[in-house]
Amino acid sequence: MKRNILIIVFAIIITMGLVFASCVSSKVTDKSGSQLWAQNCMRCHNSPPSSAFTNTQWNIISSHMRQRAMLTETESKKILEFLQTGD
Repeated sequence: MKRNILIIVFAIIITMGLVFASCVSSKVTDKSGSQLWAQNCMRCHNSPPSSAFTNTQWNIISSHMRQRAMLTETESKKILEFLQTGD
C-alpha cells in the first residue's frame, strides 16, 4: 500500500516538473535577446552598450553572468547573440 502511494506521489511530482519546465521554456523562446537583456541584466546594474566590449569579452562576461543571474542556457545564448550582433 505504501509503495503504491509513493509511486503515485512520485508520478505527480514528475508530471508537475514537466509541466513547469514546458511553461518556462515557452516563455523564454518568445522573448528576444534584447528583452531578456533588459529584464535580467538591468535589474542589478546599468549594463554597458554592446559596443563596450569585443565578442570575446562578451563570451567571458556572458559565461560569468549566466551563473550569477541564474540564466538558462537559452536565455544566455539569446542575450549573447544580441550583444554581439545588436539583433
